[in-house]
Amino acid sequence: MSPSPTRGPLLLGVRHHGPGSARAVRAALEAARPEAVLIEGPPEGDALLPLAAEKGMRPPVALLAHAADDPGRAAFWPLAGFSPEWVAIRWAQEHDVPVRFIDLPAAHSLATGADGPDGAEPEPDAVRLDPLAVLAETAGYDDPERWWEDVVEHRGARGAGEDVLGAFEALGEAMGALREAYGDGGHRRDLVREAYMRQRMRAARREFGDAYAVVCGAWHVPALRAKATVAADKALLSGLPKVKVETTWVPWTHRRLARAGGYGAGITSPGWYAHLFTAADRPVERWLTKVAGLLREEDRQVSSAHVIEAVRLAETLAAMRGRPLPGLTETLEAVRAVMCDGSDIPLALIEDRLVVGDVLGEVPDGAPVVPLQRDLTRQQRTLRLKAEAQDRELELDLRKDTDTAKSLLLHRLRLLGIGWGTPVASRAGTGTFRETWRLRWEPELSVRIAEAGIWGTTVLGAATAKAEADAAAAEELGEVTALAEQCLLAGLAQALPAVLRALADRAALDTDVARLAKALPALARSLRYGDVRGTDATALGAVAAGLAERICVALPSACTAGLDADAAAEMRGHVDGVHGAIGLLADADEGLRERWTALLAVLADRDTVPGVIRGRAARLLLDDGRLPAEETARLMGLALSPASSPADAAGWIEGFAGGSSGGGTLLVHDDRLLGLIDTWLVGVPERAFTDVLPLLRRTFGAYEPGVKRTLGELVRRGPGGAVAAASASAAPEGFAPELDAERADAVVGLVRMLLAG
Repeated sequence: MSPSPTRGPLLLGVRHHGPGSARAVRAALEAARPEAVLIEGPPEGDALLPLAAEKGMRPPVALLAHAADDPGRAAFWPLAGFSPEWVAIRWAQEHDVPVRFIDLPAAHSLATGADGPDGAEPEPDAVRLDPLAVLAETAGYDDPERWWEDVVEHRGARGAGEDVLGAFEALGEAMGALREAYGDGGHRRDLVREAYMRQRMRAARREFGDAYAVVCGAWHVPALRAKATVAADKALLSGLPKVKVETTWVPWTHRRLARAGGYGAGITSPGWYAHLFTAADRPVERWLTKVAGLLREEDRQVSSAHVIEAVRLAETLAAMRGRPLPGLTETLEAVRAVMCDGSDIPLALIEDRLVVGDVLGEVPDGAPVVPLQRDLTRQQRTLRLKAEAQDRELELDLRKDTDTAKSLLLHRLRLLGIGWGTPVASRAGTGTFRETWRLRWEPELSVRIAEAGIWGTTVLGAATAKAEADAAAAEELGEVTALAEQCLLAGLAQALPAVLRALADRAALDTDVARLAKALPALARSLRYGDVRGTDATALGAVAAGLAERICVALPSACTAGLDADAAAEMRGHVDGVHGAIGLLADADEGLRERWTALLAVLADRDTVPGVIRGRAARLLLDDGRLPAEETARLMGLALSPASSPADAAGWIEGFAGGSSGGGTLLVHDDRLLGLIDTWLVGVPERAFTDVLPLLRRTFGAYEPGVKRTLGELVRRGPGGAVAAASASAAPEGFAPELDAERADAVVGLVRMLLAG
């Protein structure tokens, strides 16, 4: 490069993550051959730049800076393979040229709340100017992305030498005109950053003269070229707050480069831009071939003829619109018409997988990390749990040691707030030895790991310390019970004593039966994990049994007629939860089951208890074989008698027959109960019927279509709408008034096979 006192250093204004800019930067650097390269980015990252040349570094990656005393205060500087800054870094390293970051230090930007180079939000009273949008509108385009594709991405750097440098000069002049017309965009932070960049440029001039290049956002070029005094820049930088920061490289994803991911300097189509940057020639043909491959993987019939026709259509659309080459708009329109039969459903898949994409970068092992990250990486490799950017379901069988280890790791990470995996309903069965996880690695998890590093140097140690601290800080019983369940799932045997002490303390002080009832199911569920995971839950069982005893004593007085409809419905849910918990606890204490059965009998027969709770208690007793059919009919008759209010009677029906508890099937097989409901229903006064109709619709609307159809047929056959006295001959085909033991025995073997699977 031949420095010129009139032109000064080479200023290369770029669009962040623009492949056309990236190609132009490489061509300009090849033409000018500067002695140093300065890049927009935090100077704290200078020490990490050599890692960019290592074999294990594969973009997209991001420079992560976080406050040393508060890892949650962090900022990312993402770089893709097609980012001009990344290309400049690699060019400098390939040519053994010094490369440095010159943006405002992260120590200042984190202290003031800024969160990245151009990803930060402007001040509340500022309006951030979009220079590309203004230039596109001036050129007659309504879409800045389409304008940029035509002017830069498709025309690109097709020459060398002065042609390339001239393009950067023209873009810099355009930005200068915009800043003159619109000011500095109302963003004071830009002025501070530009003052610091000019200071770093002065230092470079003292070392290299003007034989250096600067790669920065095009918006900053006029400010870096302007004549500003040293005193003025120092005044702008004086008194900036500062914090101590730590930096490293972390993997990034194409999806997080997209604007939809919330990154302010993002783009709309990172996968498309990556293709444009890497395609050696014929980018449209190569792109449509990728699309065809994806659709074939989804079992759609796409042939080579489809690809050829889509290419022709895309080129025709581009020619009609006066574009130099087909852009993303034209290719997607061609794909929709030719390969997707006009459907938007497969097109949405293409946009998600290829236009945006799930590429996840990699960083070398030599990148500095907190010890917790190092331990997590070791376990990921040992267990063959690869971090991936796309959703992936993981089925685990906890009877296998490796799967158990994976489960423990994922549960420990969740306790630490590192949400790599999310438990989902298992499709393989309902046994406690099965688990299904949905895994997805997001770049922000690197920050969560750094935050969790304060708890320990290993995942196990950190999770244990975090659980103990959470137990001490928990104020409500529900928090501690949930924590106890987490500890058993995560195999944190050392944390359990502290959690159980906190649990016993909170339970002893809590007098709210609703909170006690809400806490018990989690404890009862936790007791199952000892069988599969080999953890000792004996102490937890004692606490759960004591909690159940207190609920049995306090529940009758809590279920009074003073409850409004919402509170009664909530209490009904608590009764269901406690009933299930008692079933799990009763294996160790049969007397507990008997006490709970007696309590349900009291609730079912006490007229001061809301109907929805009385009906539910009766149904639970009936299902357990503790309530004879005659007594069930008697309780229903009382609840549906003229002396009961229609609302209370409707609540009783909902509690007894509502939800997914098989109430519809019960009514199909018991003519007497169905007859009682039918007789009550036809006798409800018109005004009251309007009030109870929503409740009845909620009750009966949840039944399976076949059950509803059968119930309707039964009611239709009943004389006068009543079926209480319906005979066996009136029952629909396939049903009988009494159980056919011989036919029932025939399916026992099949049912056992289904339950075992």
